[in-house]
Amino acid sequence: MKLKIINYPVSQVLIDSPNYPQRLKQLSRPPNRLYYRGVWQETLFSKTLAIVGSRRATNYSERVLDLLLPSLIAEGVTIISGFMYGVDTLAHQKCLENGGRTIAVLGGGLNVLYPPENEKLYQEIIQNGLIISEYPPDQQPQLWTFIQRNRLVAALSTLGVLVVEAGEKSGSLVTAKLARELGKPVLAIPGPITSSVSQGTNELIRRGWAKPVLEASDILPLSSVSLFSEKSSNPHSPEGQILTWLAAEPLTLDELALKLNQPVAKVSQILILMALKNEITEENGQYFPKTTPIASKIIEK
Repeated sequence: MKLKIINYPVSQVLIDSPNYPQRLKQLSRPPNRLYYRGVWQETLFSKTLAIVGSRRATNYSERVLDLLLPSLIAEGVTIISGFMYGVDTLAHQKCLENGGRTIAVLGGGLNVLYPPENEKLYQEIIQNGLIISEYPPDQQPQLWTFIQRNRLVAALSTLGVLVVEAGEKSGSLVTAKLARELGKPVLAIPGPITSSVSQGTNELIRRGWAKPVLEASDILPLSSVSLFSEKSSNPHSPEGQILTWLAAEPLTLDELALKLNQPVAKVSQILILMALKNEITEENGQYFPKTTPIASKIIEK
């Protein structure tokens, strides 16, 4: 499907240009040129994480990305993915929702919208990152072009490739294999052993081919975590107030947002970061304090 409205011209970066991503030159067959839409900034490529996964992503993928991305984006990490259905689309969307920057690597030309449902996402990414492709703008995607695309996703990552959900024969496992061959870290989210879209990730972990990821600090040492810990130790900060209220009774997200007089989306991000630091836990929609040193200090006050 052709894009209905194209507000941005297609630009190019040649392999001999100083702006060409040097990491792509690790490949045995680096593209001679990259076509792109958006604003090309070298800082986009300096700290990157590739996120891949099943096209049949479940709600589990969404919850995982809600948990991990706020802290990674706070550290200036650019999220790279392949713009396809499922985990790819979620990774781009969740990154943008949290104010981050993302790079979409297409398996076809820049003028060919695939999947067609992602036209709005395409336009949003141009405003906050890049859409790139090694193929001429009008080239239709095919199976082989998607396979070729995967090597760019792996090569552009600095922090590695994170596999969120993947079936036993998922194309995401191809990207993971390419990352290993390039000497990049391979990371995987453990999933339920009963889930068909977690068989691939669990197998990567079982064979020792991927590091299991349970929190954002498994991917990147997070200075923002320590910053938020300092905030939590202040009883007058939102985090400190939340811990004080939860010490008295469990509360829901809506109740906490009402008490803080803040939007639900903002309070949700605060709670995600507090959960990452193991300060609170959630059960049946209610939040409870955990007995961490910081939480205990607030509760005592």
